[in-house]
Amino acid sequence: MAGRPLIGISTYLEAGARWGVWELEAALLPAGYPRLVQRAGGLVAMLPPDAPEYAAATVARLDGLVIAGGPDVEPVHYGAEREPRTGPPARERDAWELALIDAALAAGIPLLGICRGMQLLNVAVGGTLVQHIDGHAEVVGVFGRHGVKPVPGTLYADVVPEETSVPTYHHQAVDRLGAGLVASAHAADGTVEAVELPSAAGWVLGVQWHPEMGEDLRVVRALVTAAS
Repeated sequence: MAGRPLIGISTYLEAGARWGVWELEAALLPAGYPRLVQRAGGLVAMLPPDAPEYAAATVARLDGLVIAGGPDVEPVHYGAEREPRTGPPARERDAWELALIDAALAAGIPLLGICRGMQLLNVAVGGTLVQHIDGHAEVVGVFGRHGVKPVPGTLYADVVPEETSVPTYHHQAVDRLGAGLVASAHAADGTVEAVELPSAAGWVLGVQWHPEMGEDLRVVRALVTAAS
């Protein structure tokens, strides 16, 4: 086990999770996330929401960071009013994950944002979101698939050079890119499917799809390699 980098993954905080005879508040994460990091060669630390002032100290103990998928980002963080189809806010998680992203960028820690995590990365550097798009979450609670085409010359294209079919489930998307971000993959309808930060001191990538629901390890293996 020596030498495997420690990758922190942000988690949900749910009021009424059920297991066995229990129904309690729980910090939880779909098992696909830690399994993906483990399969890619990393060790996993789950990071439930905490006070934002502890984010820098938390990131300092990690070799890499994943901001996981989850609920919609509260529109106040990108200067917008909530639209009717935007989900309820997850304020503790928004505050914690924005602080984690800021700390990772400041420290040059390799950072991967997945779905919501990509959107939050965009918001953290001043970007905005489209609050609803059609065609990327066809059936409630069921992952779909669609093609993603890399932009030549980008970090993502170096990792995955060909067009691929990816597991997808989202109804929001990047609108205006945040400062320094570039789009590094698109769906056929033009939706931004990956972003990266070439000017960052470290490895920074966001993907709009859910690699933890598929078999392609390349994106997370690249994170683990950068964190090693």
